[in-house]
Amino acid sequence: MCITCRCSSFPAGGCRVKIETPRLVIAAPASGSGKSTIATGLMAALSRDHAVQGFKVGPDYIDPGYHTAATGRVSRNLDTWMVPIPAVQATFARATADTDIAIIEGVMGLFDGYETKTESGSTAEVAKLLSAPVILVLDVGKMARSAGALALGYRDFDPALNVAAVICNNVGSDKHALWVTEAVESIGLPVLGCIPRTPELRIPERHLGLHTAVERTAEVQAFLSHAAELVTQHIDLDRLWQIARAVPSLAIDLREIESEAGPVVQLGVARDEAFCFYYEDNFDLLRLAGAEVVFFSPLHDDRLPEGIAGLYLGGGYPELYAAQLAGNTPMLSAIRAAIQAGMPVYAECGGLMALTQSITDLSGTTYPMIGVLPGQSHMRERLTMGYRNITADRDTLLLPQGEQTRGHEFHYSDWVGAMDNIPRAYRITPRLREDVRFEGYAHGNLLASYVHLHFGAHPALATNCVRACQAWQAEQERT
Repeated sequence: MCITCRCSSFPAGGCRVKIETPRLVIAAPASGSGKSTIATGLMAALSRDHAVQGFKVGPDYIDPGYHTAATGRVSRNLDTWMVPIPAVQATFARATADTDIAIIEGVMGLFDGYETKTESGSTAEVAKLLSAPVILVLDVGKMARSAGALALGYRDFDPALNVAAVICNNVGSDKHALWVTEAVESIGLPVLGCIPRTPELRIPERHLGLHTAVERTAEVQAFLSHAAELVTQHIDLDRLWQIARAVPSLAIDLREIESEAGPVVQLGVARDEAFCFYYEDNFDLLRLAGAEVVFFSPLHDDRLPEGIAGLYLGGGYPELYAAQLAGNTPMLSAIRAAIQAGMPVYAECGGLMALTQSITDLSGTTYPMIGVLPGQSHMRERLTMGYRNITADRDTLLLPQGEQTRGHEFHYSDWVGAMDNIPRAYRITPRLREDVRFEGYAHGNLLASYVHLHFGAHPALATNCVRACQAWQAEQERT
């Protein structure tokens, strides 16, 4: 069955859907221009009367959490470097099937992506892929007529890209708003509004970026309410709707995807304040492969869900909740026992940290963890980040030896004290470099790595995980 249109007849193993959903990309010349605040404020404002679907270009986990809180619909990532373009289009088609408008928040600068010579992974690439007009957010706090020159450059840099309008942010006064509006509109681009300087509205940042929406529910709701009022008062929403509706039909070919044969198995997924970095598409693909996703909290629960046949420990902030995690000894013991029993376990970034012997935070305080991996996790001031080409160095839970996929890293911790001869999971080629390093841990049914994976990047990732869970469950039933 087609997982988008639910048709039962497929031309050449798939179907074609026509997307006519109004859509916009909110982009900027650089990070820190205000696009996250404005994009999320627009989502919150429009969601009062419409079904709004949020998207985030790139691999980021935090912004989609705010989108989800603003719209009541799970935000999706659109990453054209990690994930093949047909799968990115399919994500967009599925998520917009019952919505009134799609708002796509860009990443970094409009043309910034994987490398400097191509648009791969950039906001511009996604906008063109989805035939979506771009609303350019300009931080004009320290400029006047120069805003026109900046807008002109971004409009004309790529003639195939539709930069349709500008929102001026960080405006100091009514006179300042008049100056920048005249400058931008002199080149033929409309200005949809001028957002006054509002420093108190910035989303607080921490070492991994912004605070997550799941951490600060009351503050998040206050932020969303304020942001929605700000864009309602200062942005011409009627004109914005006109631009969003003036989009061409978008034809997307979707391949037929059938559920895998075999019994449904329950997969326990750690999800709480400490473990909150997941791609929703991963859950969809796991379900399609035959898993029932069962969420649990390593922070608040004292036991694993009954009947599970596998564990998925995602990324997040275990170092910030290390004391609480260390104090929940029944849960740590349950996870340790499951791994020792051979249950399939995939641990990613923060999940890997929790499986080491201990976590040492930036203050130097050390907390005992699950302890099934050798070595310790130490927080550092240095950031490790970037896209990764990975090759399985041995047979792993998700990939057989020699298979390749793509992922990304973003962490401030190091895994230290592990022996050199441990069974490493991957060979990694970092972006723009040819040197190869070995990373992660893979032995039996346990796979742990700092690399975040989007299961849409490789068709077998979810399937291999579920098959391992099915095999383990069948073995338990025989004994």
